[in-house]
Amino acid sequence: MVRASSLYTVHTPVPAGHDYFDEGLFGKYMGGYPSRMGITWDDLMDLGRNNPGDKGERFCMSVFACNTSQEVNGVSWLHGKVSQEMFSSIWKGYFPEENHVGYVTNGVHFPTWSATEWKNLYAAHFDENFWFDQSNPKIWEAIYSVPDEEIWKTRMALKNKLIDYVRKQYRETWLKNQGDPSRIVSLLDKINPNALLIGFGRRFATYKRAHLLFTDLERLAKIVNNPDYPVQFLFTGKAHPHDGAGQGLIKRIIEISRRPEFLGKIIFLENYDMQLARRLVTGVDIWLNTPTRPLEASGTSGEKALMNGVVNFSVLDGWWLEGYREGAGWALTEKRTYQNQEHQDQLDAATIYSILEQEILPLFYARNKKGYSEGWIRTIKNSIAQIAPHYTMKRQLDDYFEKFYNKEAKRFHALAANNYAKAKEIAAWKEEVAEKWDSIEVVSCEKSEELQKGSIESGKEYTITYVIDEKGLNDAIGLELVTIYTAQDGKQHVYSVEPFDVVKKDGNLYTFQTKHKLENAGSFKVAYRMFPKNTELPHRQDFCYVRWFI
Repeated sequence: MVRASSLYTVHTPVPAGHDYFDEGLFGKYMGGYPSRMGITWDDLMDLGRNNPGDKGERFCMSVFACNTSQEVNGVSWLHGKVSQEMFSSIWKGYFPEENHVGYVTNGVHFPTWSATEWKNLYAAHFDENFWFDQSNPKIWEAIYSVPDEEIWKTRMALKNKLIDYVRKQYRETWLKNQGDPSRIVSLLDKINPNALLIGFGRRFATYKRAHLLFTDLERLAKIVNNPDYPVQFLFTGKAHPHDGAGQGLIKRIIEISRRPEFLGKIIFLENYDMQLARRLVTGVDIWLNTPTRPLEASGTSGEKALMNGVVNFSVLDGWWLEGYREGAGWALTEKRTYQNQEHQDQLDAATIYSILEQEILPLFYARNKKGYSEGWIRTIKNSIAQIAPHYTMKRQLDDYFEKFYNKEAKRFHALAANNYAKAKEIAAWKEEVAEKWDSIEVVSCEKSEELQKGSIESGKEYTITYVIDEKGLNDAIGLELVTIYTAQDGKQHVYSVEPFDVVKKDGNLYTFQTKHKLENAGSFKVAYRMFPKNTELPHRQDFCYVRWFI
């Protein structure tokens, strides 16, 4: 009943985000629970182990959550795929892509993160039902009818608000901590509301690659000191107290920002908090994000920024892999060229420099007589119309209800009816299958010599027949033919899965048969998978007993 009403949302593929506990420490706090639940200590420990029965394996909270929740989801499409791989060892007998792990891409609470200026603009130009239907793309298309000047005026108002905030909040702190008042005054004066302002603000975990922009300082210096295309970078964020590498990145960025060629062009803002985050995601022109793919589970700061007419420039990871639209922001390719991370970082940095020099800066500064770039405003409008409605909390909740909440609520109530009659029935069935599983035997098998070797010829039809003694389980067994191929990365993947039909029953003997024909040429292998079948199960991994035949 607990599992039927539980959903585990996994938030990161980074190992440090998943808690592991030694058995001694776990037992100190949890030792009294097994007796209260009527189970053994090993039963409880095994719920948190990838390999039940392995006494040396620590208890993992994430494994425990997977085992005690009916559904599991990542927080973006790509993160869902990564999570299938990450948790695949829990559900042995199935390939990662077959696992029930799904996804709901994160969204942000629009009323909280949208600036008052933008909320007023949306209220004036959007359908009056907008606040109750934020995930409706049709409503957001009204942004195209808003005059360009009004968009630019709103952007500049928020940009000036950010700059005023920085000057007010940091003047006293910088004068106190950095000495040389003339340098501090010069730095504050150099913050230019007419320059392209690029923001980077987040946790300083190393995988987020805050250092990427500083890979080639000579080239970066040329970019920020181009008098025709002024550009400034605002960096902020915090590292975990025990993350020395993250703290080192912050120190390096501060040191670079104080060099003469970068003074006032690269600024690090200390004491990152909600207020500063709000000012940044509403006030900069571009939101920069450079994680190591695929370690950014979702990322939401860029979603907050786009609600405020800020354009995203990010690696195609997390939400941006789904959100990116050509002409509505910029993206670094998701394809990895080098296995060596240092080489990949250098390539990605060079790509950032090139996109800035060749695309972003020329577009931003192609200004008309009214002082703004029509192409830039068009990019803002595309971003708001084509991307924003898909990353609101409204859309996220819609997805959770449709994919998980409604389904789980319906099943929970069905299991709970009549004093939990259905739950008791399923539990009794599982106990019987588990008790007899190892005694189930294959009595006979009829298939061609090629199939006996695990290979098949494309275009040729094969008939495969198995007779299985179910040991009194009464049609509780399913059988399927799984066709497998090996990808370029050397990993095996499922090409197709074809069920067997029960064509005859003689006491406990069940005859299973299927016809198989593979049209595509290539290198494939086939194998046969036996599993418990019951229409009352939410999915196969709910009762993960598997036996393979070759």
